[in-house]
Amino acid sequence: MDAVYLHQRNEELLNHLSKDVHRSCKIPLELFEKYNVKRGLRNADHTGVLVGLTNIGDVVGYKKEDDKFIPIEGKLFYRGIDVEELVRGAQAEGRHGFDEVVYLLLSGRLPNKKELDEFTAYLGILRELPDSFIKNMILTLKGKNIMNMLARSVLGMYTLDEKAEDTSIENVLEQSLNLIAKFPTIIAYSYHTMRHAYMRQTLSIRHPNPELSTAENFLLMLKGEGKYTKLEADILDLALILHAEHGGGNNSTFTIRVTSSTGTDTYSAVASAICSLKGPLHGGANHEVLSMMENIKTNVKHWDNETEVRDYLWKILNKQAHDRSGKIYGIGHAVYTLSDPRAILLRQQARELAKEKGRLEEFELYETIEKMAPQIFYEFKGDKVAKRVCANVDFYSGFVYSCIGIKEEIYTPLFAMARIAGWCAHRLEELNFEARRIIRPAYKNVYQPQAYVPLSSRK
Repeated sequence: MDAVYLHQRNEELLNHLSKDVHRSCKIPLELFEKYNVKRGLRNADHTGVLVGLTNIGDVVGYKKEDDKFIPIEGKLFYRGIDVEELVRGAQAEGRHGFDEVVYLLLSGRLPNKKELDEFTAYLGILRELPDSFIKNMILTLKGKNIMNMLARSVLGMYTLDEKAEDTSIENVLEQSLNLIAKFPTIIAYSYHTMRHAYMRQTLSIRHPNPELSTAENFLLMLKGEGKYTKLEADILDLALILHAEHGGGNNSTFTIRVTSSTGTDTYSAVASAICSLKGPLHGGANHEVLSMMENIKTNVKHWDNETEVRDYLWKILNKQAHDRSGKIYGIGHAVYTLSDPRAILLRQQARELAKEKGRLEEFELYETIEKMAPQIFYEFKGDKVAKRVCANVDFYSGFVYSCIGIKEEIYTPLFAMARIAGWCAHRLEELNFEARRIIRPAYKNVYQPQAYVPLSSRK
C-alpha cells in the first residue's frame, strides 16, 4: 500500500472512532441532579465538598449562619498565621520572606533568626543542578512548554536519588527541600533552552548565587546580574509568598494528596501536581487577564473615563467583546467574596512598580476595573442569582510579571515555583496521617447494559 492510501485509511479510522468517543462520553446534565452528584466536587452553592482535614492552610471568604451564605472580607492563613502578617513582618525588617514561609509550611512554626539563616543557607547550597543533568535533561531534551520540561525534570531527578522510593518523613522532607531549592534553577534553564531552540535567541546558563534570596536568584538566572531592580525582587518575593499555599482544595494540591495517598514516590507525586497546574483552568488565569486587558486598552479610548470602561465591561459580559466568553477574567473566586487578600497585598506594591516602569496610567485602569466589575457583574446577573465577587490574585499578577520583564511562558511555572512549598507540606501531612487511607471517591456508572455480539455478527 502506498503512503497516501494508508494516510487516508488512518484518517477514516480516526474520524470513525472520534464519533463513537463523542457519543459514548456524553452524560446528560439531568443525571447529575437525579443521583445528587456534585459536579467538580462542588456543592449547589458553589462551595467545595468537604473531603479532608488539614493543619496547613486555610482560605476564608464567607461564613454560614443557619445555612445562609454570608460574604466576608477574605483571609488566608498559613499554619494559623494571617498571610498579611507574614508579609508585613518581612517587609518591616527589609528582608525577603519566602524562605521563612517555606519553613513555616513544612514545620508548622516560624523559625528563629539562627534557624532561618541556616535554612536559607541550606537551600542556597541545594540550588545548583549537576552539569550532566542540565545537559541531558534540559539542554538536550528541549521542549516548547516549560511546565512539561519541569515535570520531566522532576521525574528525571528520581534517577539521581538513591533513596527515591523511601517515603519516611525524614527522607521526604529532604527530597522536598531539594525540589523547592531547585525549581527556580530548572525553570530558568528551561526557559533559556526553549528560547534558544525555538526562538533563535542566545543561550544563557547562569549559576545561582547561594548568597541571594529565592526571588533574587531567579531574576539573576533569568535576566543576569544587574539586570533587575530591588523593587522587582521585592515584589517577586511577595508573589511567591502569596502563591505558596492555598488550602487542600485547589486542584493541584488535591492532586498531590491523591497521588501521595497511594504511597508513590515524591517525584511522581510532585510531577502529578505540576501536570494539574499546567491546565489553563487552574494555572493559566493571569494569561487570560493580560489578553483581556490588551483588548480593553485597544477598544477603550479614554482609560480614565469610567463611563467608557463600564460600557465596555457590559459588552464583555454580554459576549459582544473580547473572546465572547462573557467572562471578566480575574474577577471572581471559588471561595473569596468581598476581597482576595492576595490581590490587595499585590496591588499595593504593584502601584510602586508601575511608577518605576512608567506604567501608572495602565495600572490605574486595572484599579478602575477592579472597582467597577463586581457591581456590574451583580447588576448583570441580578441580585437573586449573583454571588458577590472580587478581584483575585491573578488580576494583578500578570501585570506585575509583565512590569518585571518576565515573559508569559514563565507565568505558570512561577506559580509552581511558589506552590511547591505547599505541595510538599500537604504530601508530608498525607503520609503522616494516623488514619491514613488511599483516596478513592466513587463514580456511578450510567451506561445502559448491552448484550455481547459475536464478531461475526457485528455490522
